[in-house]
Amino acid sequence: MSNVNIEAFLNTSHQLQTAIAGLEESELKWKQAPEIWSVQEVISHLVDHSIVVSFRIRDILAGTKVQLPAFNQDAWVSGQYSNEGNLSDVLITFEALLYYNGLLIRRLNSADLAKTGINPKGETVSISQIIAGFTNHLQNHLGQIERIQQAKAAQAIH
Repeated sequence: MSNVNIEAFLNTSHQLQTAIAGLEESELKWKQAPEIWSVQEVISHLVDHSIVVSFRIRDILAGTKVQLPAFNQDAWVSGQYSNEGNLSDVLITFEALLYYNGLLIRRLNSADLAKTGINPKGETVSISQIIAGFTNHLQNHLGQIERIQQAKAAQAIH
């Protein structure tokens, strides 16, 4: 399992919890503009991304020869009315998917982690790369959460 950092993958939940610690519901659902995601919508997107990554990993393990699925993240977030849900439910789902995928990843050997599929951009990617990509993707969204909080604070000043 040297090809994947399982601890970094599993730590994403803790990082997410830390990023939103102490935020009130109004702060979690605040939107700078209708087309810009709230913190809650960012987290809902991360659950969606986790679902897609879960499918991609399993499809590669099953030997798929077709291109791995893409998803329209903005349409998924808006179509689910993500800002109207309960964030604790979203976080429970994120944690459950992370746990379940962690169980699978721990069972994989180096040959499994090296198995590849074709991503929506037409690039060949390994399961290891998909897992690392998820971890990095979350890092980008932690930055987005911080920027949302800064924008809300700046608005409160004016």
